[in-house]
Amino acid sequence: MARTAIHPDGAAPVPFPLSFGIRKGNILQVAGQIPADHGTGAIVGDTVAEQTRQAMRNVTTVLAAGGATMDDVVMVRVYLTDTGHFADMNAAYQEFLTEPFPARTTVYVGLPAGVLVEIDAMAVLDA
Repeated sequence: MARTAIHPDGAAPVPFPLSFGIRKGNILQVAGQIPADHGTGAIVGDTVAEQTRQAMRNVTTVLAAGGATMDDVVMVRVYLTDTGHFADMNAAYQEFLTEPFPARTTVYVGLPAGVLVEIDAMAVLDA
């Protein structure tokens, strides 16, 4: 079974050795999405809530390019730079999901300057 790289329409090429997403069979793994505009690469938002919304929009775009939706997501990983941002991130994150919520892990890491959050997701499709 071959791996298929997922590249959303209009997204600039990734300047690193990775794909926006990879699909193999019914599994779609979305790479960590920072709050960058896919077309320009510019960081969107100054607050963790604004950046979370952009990162989640990016996750949704990659899922759609791979034939999935947020309803297919079974696991999400959130990377934050500051433990004090958890509540604001969580409120913005929840705007994109319905119950039953996917499993999630949240960790605190260093990210590039100006980036407060990064989010990746794994989806399992029916076909």
